[in-house]
Amino acid sequence: MDSQDDRFLYPNRSRDRSKATRGVSRRRMLAGSAAAGAAATAGCAGGGEGGSGSGDDNPAATGTGTGDAPTVSNPPTVFVFNTGDGTVSVVDVESDEVVETRALGLSSSFPSNQYAPRLTTAPEDSLWLNVDRGVRALSVGSLAETASVETESGANWLERTPNGRHVVVSAREPAHRQLRIHADPSSDRFGEVSGDIDRTGEATTGDQAGPGPCDVTVHPDGEFAYVPDLFADTLTVLRIDPFEIETQVEVDPVGDGPARPWMGTVSPDGRTLLVEHDEGETGTESIWDLSDPANPEERVRLTGDDGLGRRPLTSEIGPDSETGYVFTPGSDDVTVVDLRAGDVTGRLDLGGSAFVGTWDPAHAKLYVPVQTRDEVAVVDHARGEIVERIAVGANPYGATAARARPRPDSTAALGTALARLGIREPVETTYCIGNCACGHRL
Repeated sequence: MDSQDDRFLYPNRSRDRSKATRGVSRRRMLAGSAAAGAAATAGCAGGGEGGSGSGDDNPAATGTGTGDAPTVSNPPTVFVFNTGDGTVSVVDVESDEVVETRALGLSSSFPSNQYAPRLTTAPEDSLWLNVDRGVRALSVGSLAETASVETESGANWLERTPNGRHVVVSAREPAHRQLRIHADPSSDRFGEVSGDIDRTGEATTGDQAGPGPCDVTVHPDGEFAYVPDLFADTLTVLRIDPFEIETQVEVDPVGDGPARPWMGTVSPDGRTLLVEHDEGETGTESIWDLSDPANPEERVRLTGDDGLGRRPLTSEIGPDSETGYVFTPGSDDVTVVDLRAGDVTGRLDLGGSAFVGTWDPAHAKLYVPVQTRDEVAVVDHARGEIVERIAVGANPYGATAARARPRPDSTAALGTALARLGIREPVETTYCIGNCACGHRL
């Protein structure tokens, strides 16, 4: 692994933690709660100068409400995790406005979002997040923890199966593990590990202890999951039940170095797989045929010469299964791909770096947290353009969606104000690329 890839994969490895600590800005302090009127030093996850959230003038935006009584409502909602201050911005899909920002004491860079928007329909359901050195489930209604699993790794990715019964986890180095977790809340074993594949000792392209399973995406038939192996140049197909490796496909490079596949997304119709590669200086993107779901075949490899943006990290696929949206933070845009033709059709200028996105429950709008602008860009799939920009918390990164949202909590306002000021307990970190998760440990 060369030094450039080292800096990209491990942005905090050489960072001086004392220098990473940021003070409280005067603008943020004045915008916060009067109860926190003293100067304070923000911790490692303290926010920067931008974006205190569009809901500051709305009482609901700071977690105030009419009490803690349960409310019965299933509004389509997007959750945006702000790595800068450990808060979550709750976005109403109908109005594209932040209705609440609540302190969590944690953040998530790659929450489960492939099937969550249609599986999470009630306040009692759980959001599944990658947090610190494992994965965790939070109740939508209360945002309280419902399950937690340590993975022995700080770099984790997870997805629920389409039937909602399992969560499949890729734990990269140093664990090199695949986990299956009970995710059915009606099960007596909810939150327990039901399958564990140790992948240490598999062949690698370097001197790593394992193949570096990086990301996971689940086929809509629920039988298979796909794992790009960053350090092995393979694409591993997992059979979900029984939980085992079905097959492994070698991924050839297009240049002199390794192919380095690391993220992937299956289309809603199950016919196509998009894979991002940390390959070369700018990265590449491959399109795979899933006519036989157990045996993927690569069709196209896109590079910068084809119009691909720089440093593709993750992707989402439109409801038609014909349009791919590749998040290319190296060029501050989203690369739009015609999956049938295998061509880049355009780039959407974000004006800042975004690493992930999520669809709303109707699969009509794509919500893209722009980390360096403290906002979310909303892409209307039918129109093929950015139609809204929503101010959120500091350094937004991960996002997911549901058909439910947190119940009002009259005690949450002060915690949110203190979180924005950095006057709080340390926030749990989450692995990510970019200006976040400082001090994170793999």
